[in-house]
Amino acid sequence: MTYSDPLAMTNAGETRFWDRVAPGYAKRPVADQAAYERKLEITQSHLSPGMDVLEFGCGTGTTALIHAAHVNHVLAFDFSAQMIAIAEDKANAQGVENVTFVQNRIEDFEPPANRYDAVLAMSILHLLQDPRAALAKTFDMLKPGGTFHSSTVCLADGMRWFQPIALAGRALRLLPRVRFLSAPQLEDMVRDAGFEIETAWRPKDGRTLFLVARKPD
Repeated sequence: MTYSDPLAMTNAGETRFWDRVAPGYAKRPVADQAAYERKLEITQSHLSPGMDVLEFGCGTGTTALIHAAHVNHVLAFDFSAQMIAIAEDKANAQGVENVTFVQNRIEDFEPPANRYDAVLAMSILHLLQDPRAALAKTFDMLKPGGTFHSSTVCLADGMRWFQPIALAGRALRLLPRVRFLSAPQLEDMVRDAGFEIETAWRPKDGRTLFLVARKPD
């Protein structure tokens, strides 16, 4: 990284933010446990023991570790080294051996085409610089018939008032980058990437959109 590369500087700042909050993030309870369990249930209805799964933006690894019991292998990555360290500690404590945690970014990940049976992106698309590029990469890495599972906070749906706060917080390095997406906009982006949406579910909070989308055979 050099100081002449503004994007690299931005990425470094984002990494420092998530490294700093990782311990607190790991201890924070799930805001809506019932909704979380429903998302797990829907995702697991698409999984089977022989599958290879990828999760990007895995945080501290809770979701990857839960799904590991239902598939062959999970590759899970996050760009925060502290998040990955906590995830590895969880895997060791639970004796889970079929999840590989690595530090990486979806922007830098170079998977072979048609490699994975399912790809997960939980609470990450609204934090990316270019979610369309991430969706295009996801489409390419999935096998024909593979599924994409995402949960995204759609802040443009009823929370526009938060936008100046988010901008100020980011300028002060108190908040990460946040994109203000609407649910219709996100669904259009997923379809534009080539996917067919099979499930679009919104928990009672009214802001989060959980999607299951399939790459056509």
